Amino acid sequence: MQSMINDSMQLSQKKPYRFSLGSRVLAAWRLFLYALINLVFISTQLVLRAINGDKISGFPIFYHRLCCRVLGLDIITKGTQSPHRPTLYVANHTSYTDIISFATLMPISFIGKQEIANWPIFGLLAKLQRTVFIDRKRHNTDAHRDSITGRLQEGDSLMLFPEGTTNDGNRLLPFRSSLFAVAETPLVHDQRVTSSYVWVQPVSISYTHLNGLPLGYSWRHLVAWYGDVGFAEHMWQLLRLGRVTIRIEFHEPVNITQFKSRKEMSDYCFKKVEKGFYDAITGRPWTGPEQLLSKDQRKADQS
Repeated sequence: MQSMINDSMQLSQKKPYRFSLGSRVLAAWRLFLYALINLVFISTQLVLRAINGDKISGFPIFYHRLCCRVLGLDIITKGTQSPHRPTLYVANHTSYTDIISFATLMPISFIGKQEIANWPIFGLLAKLQRTVFIDRKRHNTDAHRDSITGRLQEGDSLMLFPEGTTNDGNRLLPFRSSLFAVAETPLVHDQRVTSSYVWVQPVSISYTHLNGLPLGYSWRHLVAWYGDVGFAEHMWQLLRLGRVTIRIEFHEPVNITQFKSRKEMSDYCFKKVEKGFYDAITGRPWTGPEQLLSKDQRKADQS
């Protein structure tokens, strides 16, 4: 298992082999529609924010569903969303399209790295979605916890990507247990510290099919944005493709009182997300990392 994690971390730092696939005409048409949608959304959301303040409305859900239609993303779901409010969702992270996909299902804000706030256009979109920006350095853990807890106490559900970066779409990276610190903090209601803690729901997201055909190991890099691949390069390739099927699986919500530590909670969530992820991309129930090994590799491990 450790060797698989090391391989994943190495993959996340490499630039994958790229080549052109799909239609440039389709990509240009989709890009035009996507730009038009964003122009309308930004204007409308600014007006709604001026009227409703920071309260998240249902308009972003409509916007992201429209984006999925234009970008060719088909979302299928399994399991049930947490009935608790607020909920901290924790998921694996493969691409910026994860955010679009999750935002089609529920009113939610995301926890993202500080650099995103300065990105042209997409930084503004993230701010309109009320993203919580954090600098993921260890000495800032307490500040991160406080800013995230503040939003949860306002009743906002948040999405956390505890891998800390994007994976290659074929494997998961280890979860950072320090990012689960917020789960250990009691929530405050009516200025009173209570004994209640935020509910945490593990969620798996997997890219499974392209134009109805299984998206195999060698092709999943077409949808995964990782390593040092440029954003514009990757998005142009994505726009050229046909329709991509994305499976999202919601697992049973938990809270910190069910575990001895946040590390134990982090490990539990990782295993749940991992199983849902591999169930989806392999097309069969996941029993462990040995499923990914060839017969020769399994013999070598046993010798």
